[in-house]
Amino acid sequence: MSYIVTARKWRPTTFEEVVGQAHVSSTLKNALRQNRLGHAYIFSGPRGVGKTTIARILARVLNCAEPVNGDPCNQCESCLEISGGRSVDVFEIDGASNRGVQEIRNLREAVRYAPAKSTYKVYIIDEVHMLTPEAFNALLKTLEEPPSHIIFVFATTEVHKVPATILSRCQRFDFRRIAINDIIERLRFISKEENITIDDDALLYIAKKGDGSMRDAQSIFDQVVAFSGTTVTAEHVLETLNIVDQDLYFDVTDILHKRDTKRGLHIVAGIVEKGYDLREFLAGFAEHIRNLLTVVTTGTSDLIETSAEYRQKYVQEAKLFSDVDLIRYLRATLDLHSELRWVAQPRIRLESGIIELIKMEKTADMQTLITRLEELKKNTSEKADIPIMGSANAGWKNPKNHVEPQTPAEHKSIHAPVEKVPYKPQKPADKPTSLKVISAEEAFARWDEFVSTVKTARINLGSILGQSKLIDVKNGCVQLLCDNDFQLNTLRRSKDYLGEISKTVFGTTAPFEITMSDTVKKQNGEEKKEHPVIEAMRRELGAEPL
Repeated sequence: MSYIVTARKWRPTTFEEVVGQAHVSSTLKNALRQNRLGHAYIFSGPRGVGKTTIARILARVLNCAEPVNGDPCNQCESCLEISGGRSVDVFEIDGASNRGVQEIRNLREAVRYAPAKSTYKVYIIDEVHMLTPEAFNALLKTLEEPPSHIIFVFATTEVHKVPATILSRCQRFDFRRIAINDIIERLRFISKEENITIDDDALLYIAKKGDGSMRDAQSIFDQVVAFSGTTVTAEHVLETLNIVDQDLYFDVTDILHKRDTKRGLHIVAGIVEKGYDLREFLAGFAEHIRNLLTVVTTGTSDLIETSAEYRQKYVQEAKLFSDVDLIRYLRATLDLHSELRWVAQPRIRLESGIIELIKMEKTADMQTLITRLEELKKNTSEKADIPIMGSANAGWKNPKNHVEPQTPAEHKSIHAPVEKVPYKPQKPADKPTSLKVISAEEAFARWDEFVSTVKTARINLGSILGQSKLIDVKNGCVQLLCDNDFQLNTLRRSKDYLGEISKTVFGTTAPFEITMSDTVKKQNGEEKKEHPVIEAMRRELGAEPL
């Protein structure tokens, strides 16, 4: 017999054999027992998680001569024909290549005829989201009220592309990514049946590389077995798939702890020499930091998907880092991973990124800083006989010897007798009648702040103010120079508002004098003639521009 890949040879034939989708299998089996079968189902989820497999199992059990506890017997003629793809009543249609409205019209014509040999006609349309909008519209009426002998099963990896009118006519099942432990157990079972010896670390690497897809993991399993034969080790998997060894990530975190820049550059050189994908290395390192962060925050390694040996290493390594530092490392690593896609020199950027991580200063905990400040404050007050800023005793030379001040009538000097003077209460100082006058130095120093404050409240006025020029401040009056009539007129209309803002920034309501540069005046007078009516209004009525 010719060779059959693992994904096909060990495809589940009953609901019980399907891994990781118990919620779907149980629901369908209960519906069969209670005779509550729907006429249309849509299976959505990632690739390689069992959507088409369960659709085929459902087709077999619907037409099985002797079903066993909701599962097909896989022995009768109907089951064998469906399994071999020879059944004339079960149709598997590729939605990507049969996506037009004409194909759906043909399907509508075919569903009217009763099954040739089976109880039900089952239409399995894979990648149904690839159908055109016209094809979906043509399918609506048939899908809503199909003949009693018709069952539709749609499978898709992108359910968001399926119209809501189709979804509302189907029972929807969302398939989940398969857990790593479930993939490992299934591969271990297959290895035992195929007489292949494989260690746990190798199974872990394969399962993680499968990324939640049983089919992907089985394809990788075939590739590794083809390389190493009937005895598979973790080293074989690393070499075959060119996966970064997990010990390398522990070396990197050790370098971060010891701040060893030289070793960091040597590790990057080794990564490049071995041909590792740089972005894949960073993705693995981000997961490594995540594992450390998990141990630090939870105090346990139960949430880490790795072997028992490496879990113990994570527990030991996590003692060297704080959660705040790990979060900063993780954020910098993810940013570097995204950036590496676009840079022209990935190696140089990776080297500089590793150096940045090594040189990154450790973050001090806020509570630790407060405690240290309190201790420093306490030691300073005890050792030095000086006032303590912020203390309730500030201003007294020695709080322990503090004596309440006496009233003027009872005051006695301890140095020499002083002639008693009758106490006369002083009159309170008169409040200033006017605010201070702004100086030129202060105006120039805080002019940018003034412009920013105006721009925050009125962006258009602030932009025009930023284009003007501060000339001088005379007797508290701020003098501005403009380049054109528009700036001049706008600022003159807003003089009162500018005065209010100056009170906030300078502490005084400053008047503004706004003029135009002589060059602009000259150009306006020599090169630009005004309209005769405007000249007459200026001459006869003394009009001024707004």
